[in-house]
Amino acid sequence: MTASWVYIEDIPKIQEREIEIRGWLFNKRSSGKVVFLIIRDGTGYIQGVATLDNFTQEELDSFEKIPIESSIIVIGDLKKEPRAPGGYELMLKRVNVVSYSEEYPIQKKDHSIDFLLERRHLWIRSRRQNAILRIRSEVVKAIRDFLDSKGFVLVDAPILTPSACEGTTTLFSLDYFDLGKAYLSQSGQLYMEAACMALGKVYCFGPAFRAEKSKTRRHLTEFWMVEPEMAYWDWQDNMKLQEELVSYVVQRVLEKRKRELEILERDTKPLENVVPPFPRITYRGAIEILKNNGLNVEYGDDFGGDEETIISNRFDKPVFIHHYPAKIKPFYMQPDPDNPHEVLNNDLLAPEGYGEIIGGSQRIHDLKLLEEKIKEYNLPREAFEWYIDLRRYGSVPHSGFGLGIERTTAWICGLKHVREAIPFPRMIYRIYP
Repeated sequence: MTASWVYIEDIPKIQEREIEIRGWLFNKRSSGKVVFLIIRDGTGYIQGVATLDNFTQEELDSFEKIPIESSIIVIGDLKKEPRAPGGYELMLKRVNVVSYSEEYPIQKKDHSIDFLLERRHLWIRSRRQNAILRIRSEVVKAIRDFLDSKGFVLVDAPILTPSACEGTTTLFSLDYFDLGKAYLSQSGQLYMEAACMALGKVYCFGPAFRAEKSKTRRHLTEFWMVEPEMAYWDWQDNMKLQEELVSYVVQRVLEKRKRELEILERDTKPLENVVPPFPRITYRGAIEILKNNGLNVEYGDDFGGDEETIISNRFDKPVFIHHYPAKIKPFYMQPDPDNPHEVLNNDLLAPEGYGEIIGGSQRIHDLKLLEEKIKEYNLPREAFEWYIDLRRYGSVPHSGFGLGIERTTAWICGLKHVREAIPFPRMIYRIYP
């Protein structure tokens, strides 16, 4: 009878005794007459035990010489072993090397971050990076499940756009045939505003690009965002959805990715506290917090990483900051009717010093006001005529936000830098691998 090919993560569910594992040699050790092969298959790790019961001494000696990260297929009898990784052990009957690896460049010793980033295509095989990428995958799936369950419709936004959304100074440009310049999208928001007028509640999920010459631990030139947009929702409805979504995602990771969080040695107590309602403070209140902490800030200043860290460290949950000055925010944000110098917007800061993970606002729905803002911000009107049309034909109050996948993943995983929260990071000093 042929042994069944099984993924390691499915081992607790199976009844078979003899199984086949297809993977790579993660580690090995030997006591002469017993060789232990640690095999990974992308879903988990299992220890294979080769003894003289099933192999000759010559064969055992050859197993000792198999290079780390060689691709390997093994067959053996499964048995429970609480001391082994994953609680199971495989008593090997057959070992077949599919491809012998050359000397693997990433060893157990400490390597510099530059060394590892240059070998990111190999670094993602490590246990820690594997755990991070699985948590990222869970974050993405949880976001989709949450929004889908709330009746949102996924609408794909274009990557090539004719204009800026968040500011012209951070655009990546390219020549677009004979039509002049096109740009890599900073956000799908403007297109989601069009889509929500057709479908009510929508979201897009995809890459965004910002040509910021920043080397901070929170910045990438290419990152991923989910951007919901809702017709007839005001800024407070918007914040309520944000806290429900973030809470759902965090609790989902705690439930589904406990093993990965343990691999990362993540203290989960702060995450367990991420449940609604989240605290809310005004921009003016945030300025007071910063002044009380000795920072020289004034009304109208924008917040950077240091300021966000000080504010978020005062709270044990994500905190909303709302009502920023209009002059430091994008053109499309709805002014407060009671104070037109401030906008109906919010940033959501993650606790533990991780800073902004969401930016959202109620959007301008008045035709005349939008036209004035486009002129005030010196934007090319012709590129926004289609966007202005949305205010000509049945405009309604509407709101939305963007949640950054890398920053959210970095916070949940407890990472020092967002570069580990994306499979292949793009930064101002790195474009490969």
